[in-house]
Amino acid sequence: MIRKVLSLIIPMMIVHTTGAQVKIIAHRGASYLAPENTIAAAKLAWKSKADAVECDIYLSKDNRIICIHDATTQRTTGQNYKISETESAILRKLDAGSFKDPKYKGEKLPYLHELIRTVPRGRELVIEIKCGPEVLPFLKETVERNRKGRTYSFICFNINTIIETKKYFPDDCCCWLCSRADQLEANFSKASEAGLEGVSLQYPIINEDAMKRAAALKLEVYSWTVDDPDEAKRLMALGVRGITTNRPGWLNEQIYSQDK
Repeated sequence: MIRKVLSLIIPMMIVHTTGAQVKIIAHRGASYLAPENTIAAAKLAWKSKADAVECDIYLSKDNRIICIHDATTQRTTGQNYKISETESAILRKLDAGSFKDPKYKGEKLPYLHELIRTVPRGRELVIEIKCGPEVLPFLKETVERNRKGRTYSFICFNINTIIETKKYFPDDCCCWLCSRADQLEANFSKASEAGLEGVSLQYPIINEDAMKRAAALKLEVYSWTVDDPDEAKRLMALGVRGITTNRPGWLNEQIYSQDK
């Protein structure tokens, strides 16, 4: 009986602590079940009631924005092309689904605008810039052409690139990605001074001290990539704004389930 009561109280305490229910962000779409950075993964994430989908982008040789995590296509297509040195027409002929499951055979590497068009009204697309600032003029054009009814956020590991991104998107959320405590310490103030809205941190480096420092600098904190409900609850209790996960539907159920 006590366990059941606590299962009801703890999620309420977490929501009260953070001031709002944390955003559940689907990492490369619902990538635990579907091939990452594909239309199939994005649609499955929306079906799983994710608050946002995160995707990765590179610029092709012919200046088309392609959704893919790696600089080459080897891991997800079995054929080795470097994105920046390859025409998009060639990239689009590759099978980006079979590596995950034969039922996804024929999934293409999507153009960013195709992924954007899966975003339901009121939901958010988190765009991770994997290349450099050369993509920004094309990114600006794509986003503005597909902005209506959608929210956008931008993230990047290169702090100079994300600072430049903020100049292109002054009204959108821009966050610096970081996985190391020493790098976080070195660039915390720089992120704040540049007008970034927050930092997106690998979850092991998120602790009470990091949260206090971020609050003092008026930076929100997001976390990645979390597939453990207990870890998610720890982060929520600390006050993170969003949790990126490969399993959006499942994690959401585990966090807020009244049966645990």
